Amino acid sequence: MGAKKKPTTPAKAGADERQGMAPNNFPQTPKVQSANPNTALNSIMTLVATVNELHRQMAAICAPIVHELILTRSQDVQKIEETLDRLLGSACIPEGLRLFKSLCRYYYDLNPAATATYVHAYREMWDSEMSVEQEPPA
Repeated sequence: MGAKKKPTTPAKAGADERQGMAPNNFPQTPKVQSANPNTALNSIMTLVATVNELHRQMAAICAPIVHELILTRSQDVQKIEETLDRLLGSACIPEGLRLFKSLCRYYYDLNPAATATYVHAYREMWDSEMSVEQEPPA
């Protein structure tokens, strides 16, 4: 015969429920309504489109900065690296990747080690399984 469980008093049960705990001291499982798969998919697609648009906006904002840095032969390491940081997040779209590569090529002559760090960060973040030989030209 097993051990008898002590009955829970109504006051204790109420305190447990107010704290989000069932009387057996396990967290209550939130009640989730069954979602329509189409609604969930539409929500995800909307979110993806919004993130993609934000990447495009960042690339558009950075484009004149990249062109100015390169055309003026800027030596402002802080501004170059801030721009590369911004572009790294947008390198998943063609415009962002093109700007990122252009600024990396320029920055390589100023600081090869730092540029290699940015290239490595890009590869970890965005690069797929394709080899360097298969990579599309910039």
